[in-house]
Amino acid sequence: MLIWYELQYNPSWVPNIGSYQANSINPDSHKHKKDKEHRHKEHKKDKDREKSKHNNSEHKDPSEKKHKDKHKDGEKHREKDGEKHREKDGEKHREKDGEKHREKDGEKHREKDGEKHKDGEKHRDKDGEKRKDGEKHKEKHREKDKEKRKEERLKSSGDSAKVKKENGFSSPHHIKDEPEDDGYTLSPKEQNKALKRSRDDEDSDYKPKKIKTEDVKKAKKRKQEEVPDVKPKKTKGKDKGQVVEGKKKKVKKEEEEKWKWWEEERHTDGVKWKFLEHKGPVFAPPYEPLPENVKFYYDGKTVKLSPKAEEVATFFAKMLDHEYTTKDIFRKNFFKDWKKEMTADERNLITGLSKCDFTEMSSYFKAQSEARKQMTKEEKLKIKLENERLVAEYGFCVMDNHKERIANFRIEPPGLFRGRGNHPKMGKLKRRIRPEDIIINCSKDSKVPTPPSGHKWKEIRHDNKVTWLVSWTENIQGSIKYIMLNPSSRIKGEKDWQKYETARRLKKCVEKIRNTYREDWKSKEMKARQRSVALYFIDKLALRAGNEKEEGETADTVGCCSLRVEHIKLYPEMDGQEYVVEFDFPGKDSIRYYNKVPVEKRVFKNLQLFMENKQPEDDLFDRLNTTILNKHLQDLMDGLTAKVFRTYNASITLQQQLNELTNPDDNVPAKILSYNRANRAVAILCNHQRAPPKTFEKSMLNLQTKIDAKKDQLADARRELKSAKADAKVKRDEKTKKLVESKKKAVQRIEEQLMKLEVQATDREENKQIALGTSKLNYLDPRISVAWCKKFGVPIEKIYNKTQREKFAWAIDMADEDFAF
Repeated sequence: MLIWYELQYNPSWVPNIGSYQANSINPDSHKHKKDKEHRHKEHKKDKDREKSKHNNSEHKDPSEKKHKDKHKDGEKHREKDGEKHREKDGEKHREKDGEKHREKDGEKHREKDGEKHKDGEKHRDKDGEKRKDGEKHKEKHREKDKEKRKEERLKSSGDSAKVKKENGFSSPHHIKDEPEDDGYTLSPKEQNKALKRSRDDEDSDYKPKKIKTEDVKKAKKRKQEEVPDVKPKKTKGKDKGQVVEGKKKKVKKEEEEKWKWWEEERHTDGVKWKFLEHKGPVFAPPYEPLPENVKFYYDGKTVKLSPKAEEVATFFAKMLDHEYTTKDIFRKNFFKDWKKEMTADERNLITGLSKCDFTEMSSYFKAQSEARKQMTKEEKLKIKLENERLVAEYGFCVMDNHKERIANFRIEPPGLFRGRGNHPKMGKLKRRIRPEDIIINCSKDSKVPTPPSGHKWKEIRHDNKVTWLVSWTENIQGSIKYIMLNPSSRIKGEKDWQKYETARRLKKCVEKIRNTYREDWKSKEMKARQRSVALYFIDKLALRAGNEKEEGETADTVGCCSLRVEHIKLYPEMDGQEYVVEFDFPGKDSIRYYNKVPVEKRVFKNLQLFMENKQPEDDLFDRLNTTILNKHLQDLMDGLTAKVFRTYNASITLQQQLNELTNPDDNVPAKILSYNRANRAVAILCNHQRAPPKTFEKSMLNLQTKIDAKKDQLADARRELKSAKADAKVKRDEKTKKLVESKKKAVQRIEEQLMKLEVQATDREENKQIALGTSKLNYLDPRISVAWCKKFGVPIEKIYNKTQREKFAWAIDMADEDFAF
């Protein structure tokens, strides 16, 4: 059967038979014709046998089927192509495992050499070599084949027994479980093509339709058998999907596992942490000398500066176009410190700053700046990756078994001090900070950061009652600088939470404190009177307390306790109001505080008393300072300072303003405008001012252009709606009704868009000189904003950005819509 199949459908058999015939026996045409007729008869019998086999397989036991096939077919199968061997061998396996699809698979050879023949139709190598003799030599080799098949049957039964013994199963491995061999399985389409080609080669009067049907069935079988081979790919895909899902789950898990420190017990006795480990700071890169073609000129002549002197000169050159370099105090301080870095010869040569020419240096740094702007994506990516590497290595610490972000792990590079306002030390040289200036703070059982090669740390401490990781003393004012944790860290969050809770405690006793300082307005002791009036200003105007400063060391900025007579003016009546006080003084960061406020009569009279016989530069509260004031406040309430009043007034003002301004029926943009107006009231109270942005006018012009274009669009939409309504009255059909509805929706959508733009323009104009961020981040209890968002359906993202949400994670988790300050 197999030889006949190969002759009919495998073209490669034809040349083999031809070559064999040419070399051995030359058959005559009569014999060939006779054999052909014989094949045709055998084919009919084969069809009948297949039918009987199919019926028997459905209704009879495999052993009975095997017995019947043996007696029915007999020697005919062995004479043809060794079919009996295939049937008997296949039946043995079916008897063991009852699987129909192994009917013609020749399991013996797959067990023997581990090859996987997916098509199940190709001959085995050993049998194939012997069957190459062709049809015309069947009579000669029949006896030989019989003996061969008997031996192979014995081997086959032995092999299957071995498999049973080795694997502990009653059947050998399935084809789908075997590794692929060097053969390959044709797809059904390819097999059909092969069938068509083989049939074209045969005589047209012979069409074995049954074989075609069987082949299609076999193809289907092979498809089923191939499914396990395809499944691993699908599984692989699923695995990928599972990995993606795993990643999502991992991200969610990380979010879920975010440290909710506010749900844990706090450390007691002032302990801030029990374990702290970090990598230390990142130092500024070393100075790179200027190229040879960049010259410095003094009095028109080229001067080659020493490396130290050149580095300081570059600091001035970088600021050449800045307003600072025109200020006398800046130039004087710079030249004084620059000369300290010069060699003796340079000091003798360079005697005045006015003769120095930094033009080429300045041009070089401008070109460098432009080159950085024109960097390619690859260059930018390289810098970005390096920064990310530094952040990964130095930007985190381990505190109490939790990974915490460090705020700024880089040491400030050397440069020229600028200061705020007219600072007396502007222009002085900020020296390079070295490892020998650094104090490291970490736990005893942690790994101490390694200093740069050839250097050592100034000191290593293990102080768990402070929150800083690294500290050093800067040379300008002798103040201590720190590297601390990020605002989103536990330590910073706890500090914020404690600050707002203290302000909430003040709310409970503020009326009592107010009654106390009102009584002190009439005190016989001048110190008590000054303290009570100062406290009134701090409470009513949210003024800063002010700090004692050494004369000439800092800019002339003042607070409440350090007000001078020149900073206020008294008006018994002004603009229809009585007892008006006009404040005009430089506040923090040299920002002007200017305000006219009516005060109570007792306060006004006391101020007149405090100003008697004093010069403009004399202190208004000459018997008071911040220390005395805060000591008195501690007696009134535990933890109370002048700053707590400022925090309390800011938060309570926001709460009151939100209650007054928010309309529940407004849309989200209108509610956000109400929030910003409430925030603005706080910023004005706290004097949080800013200079208008440089691009303010341009951005407002662009916004107005958008508003005008949107108004035109709205007018067009309204005209279209009017026209559609007129058509609907005339036609009165469903189509026109739908058109009217769509036009209405378009008008509503454009109206909302226009309102958003107008709200945005109003917001920008009102905030032109007001800094909302300072009060939002430092003085307003975030739980007020979170509760407002939850109550009125405003997304928290509209109020706080990602960084701010991380900072106030404790408040977002803690506050519900019913929270009130």
